[in-house]
Amino acid sequence: MTSIINFLHSNHPEAIFFHLGILKVYWYGLGYVIGILGGIFIIFRLNKKYSKEILWDCFFWLIIFGLLGARLYYIGLNLEYYFQNPLDIFKIWQGGMAIHGAIIAGVLALFFCCKKYKLNFWFLGDIFAPAVVFGQMIGRWGNYFNQELYGLPTNLSWGIPINFENRIIGYENFVFFHPVFLYESLGCLLILITLFFLYKKIPQMYGTGNIFLIYLILYSALRFVLEFLKIDSTIMIFGIRLPQIVSIILILMGFYFLFWRKNWCKKYISHFVYFK
Repeated sequence: MTSIINFLHSNHPEAIFFHLGILKVYWYGLGYVIGILGGIFIIFRLNKKYSKEILWDCFFWLIIFGLLGARLYYIGLNLEYYFQNPLDIFKIWQGGMAIHGAIIAGVLALFFCCKKYKLNFWFLGDIFAPAVVFGQMIGRWGNYFNQELYGLPTNLSWGIPINFENRIIGYENFVFFHPVFLYESLGCLLILITLFFLYKKIPQMYGTGNIFLIYLILYSALRFVLEFLKIDSTIMIFGIRLPQIVSIILILMGFYFLFWRKNWCKKYISHFVYFK
């Protein structure tokens, strides 16, 4: 562990993994590929109900909706910049993906698949949640190589150096910053372990859907706490960062559905997709 800390404290990462002629392969993109492949493996291992063909279709739509949602959400948070630099909208290899947008769009993709194939939404949520959090855990390392998603300046031994050109305005004179990407990646690892531990017990005891809702609550709580360390610009409402407000909403929704979802679903949504 000490060697890893020393490495992060002294290393200045490069965004590009390798060159292949004029082709550039970025660590950011590589992280997404690993996250997607790992997510597919997890889903197929946990699935005991639906055919692989249906799951492939659902996973395809989840990826498309998730990536679009993450990008559009991020652009919405930085409209002024993208109005001035519209071509940068397409430069996803430079970063700029918001996980809250991916979660919201991903849930919509699951609803779409459930309606199309008459599937159990809560079962799909339970097997997709560990896959999603695995992707988040891996994907955050792309932020490290892009030198983004760092926090307040720090003198701690695990602080990471940020190149001058990547430092946020107002923090040019600081060198070392909190590795928020690492905190979130480790937090996602703990959430993943928790979900795997609970997966074998909760669905059988209390029905499907609880794993997905527990993921929603745990990740949103993690994100809420980490936002206190972040220094990037975002929309503020009553002095609170927008991602924290969204996290609170998702936590409340998670607890609501966790304890009262059965009656709510039967009354309002049971005609739309298949719930148990």
